[in-house]
Amino acid sequence: MTLNPSRQTLVLPGLKSLLIVATLARIPITAGAVTLTLHVVGDLGLGYGAAGLIGAAFTVGASLGAPVMGRFVDLRGLRPMLVLTTIGEVLFWTTAQAVPYWLLLLMAAVGGFLSLPAFSVARQSIAALTPEAQRLPAFALDSMTTEVSFMAGPALGVLIATSAGPRVGMLAIGAGLLLAGIGLYLLNPPIRSESEPPVAAGEHVPRRSWLTPRLIAVLAVSMAATVVLAGTDVAVVAVMRDTGQLSWTGAVLALWAVYSLLGGFAYGTVKRGLPPVMLLAPMAALTIPVGLGGDHWWLLALLLIPAGALCAPTITASADAVSRLTPASARGEAMGLHNSALTVGVALGAPLAGLVMDTWSPPWGFAAVGGLGLLVTLAVLPAELRHRREASGAQPSIEEPSARRSASHAGPSPAPAALASATRSASDAGESSASVAPIGSDGHPAVLGSADTLEAGAAGPAVELPR
Repeated sequence: MTLNPSRQTLVLPGLKSLLIVATLARIPITAGAVTLTLHVVGDLGLGYGAAGLIGAAFTVGASLGAPVMGRFVDLRGLRPMLVLTTIGEVLFWTTAQAVPYWLLLLMAAVGGFLSLPAFSVARQSIAALTPEAQRLPAFALDSMTTEVSFMAGPALGVLIATSAGPRVGMLAIGAGLLLAGIGLYLLNPPIRSESEPPVAAGEHVPRRSWLTPRLIAVLAVSMAATVVLAGTDVAVVAVMRDTGQLSWTGAVLALWAVYSLLGGFAYGTVKRGLPPVMLLAPMAALTIPVGLGGDHWWLLALLLIPAGALCAPTITASADAVSRLTPASARGEAMGLHNSALTVGVALGAPLAGLVMDTWSPPWGFAAVGGLGLLVTLAVLPAELRHRREASGAQPSIEEPSARRSASHAGPSPAPAALASATRSASDAGESSASVAPIGSDGHPAVLGSADTLEAGAAGPAVELPR
């Protein structure tokens, strides 16, 4: 493990400012759910079930709106979408605090649909700002800053709502989102790299050409990951309450977030990433026994270490995979689908854990969400292994005819020194091993086997998902 990948990524033009603005923009977004809940329960005098319906309506709207806004970006550019969603957010949060419950329920769905997509915009811009070799550490940094936003946002929302009132908290969120929209508009981070066709070119690819089974598998893994995370969050609170240690809940959740931060930092320093399913499997499996430490808060915090350290890496790997499996002209919509998958997972994880805990006992909440994560892993893993076998077996059949055609059409073989010089020149220019074959002992281009190709060639995608 080396720190060089993260250092080299941070010095890329525009990346540091993007991460700072995106982190600040996400704080009011993450404060929204808890503030809405406190408003419904406190200001409107209704129960947590009614507050849950508001949250569900907002989540459904956000899940439907994220890919639509992403497609809007692909077709029209970033700034028009930012104007639309910023206006929508400000109107929702400034008026929602003054309307009756039935109208708030309808407005929540519309407000969710017009949510400012700071998460997906940041990831789309990271894919445009970074070459493929540096996307993994860049997405790891994004996951870490997201963790910081989730640590600060809900705490700040609770602080304002409990000190000045939930209505003031909702107005503060509206003001924060206005500043976030203005900040992203002024920053105007690129959504296409310089080597990719600009939005003005009007390039369009059919959805069926990129929404492949491999990409759907990544989205399924993304959703399962946040099911585990959301369920763990609720289960920690329930176990602490059941064992009379509720005052230690904040400390346990804070430590859990720190584990994720450290895991994201470590994952961002590796040279080659893993498929998301390979990270989801241990995270889900290691979540199942966490409830066994519920009698002591410190033991529960210790049992959260391995699963917690895999949180940010799993989300990082899924975002990296989406960026690699999607063409630039559809990347906004694809990142919107990724954001929707994460949102749906959060919406499903808490009710699933709650239902199981109500039926049996709080420790079973960890087992329920971890078990669901393992089921998704078992569904996706065979196809992932099959794809990797096919990719490994197909490599010689691609390289060998290419080398033979080059040898047959080139006429008399050039001198070994000339070929070696050409090989060095091509290597300096960044060409892959598929373009220039190494020199055999007889002075002719050598035919590579799959192992030789992988060893001598340029690094491929860090993440490969099943077809």
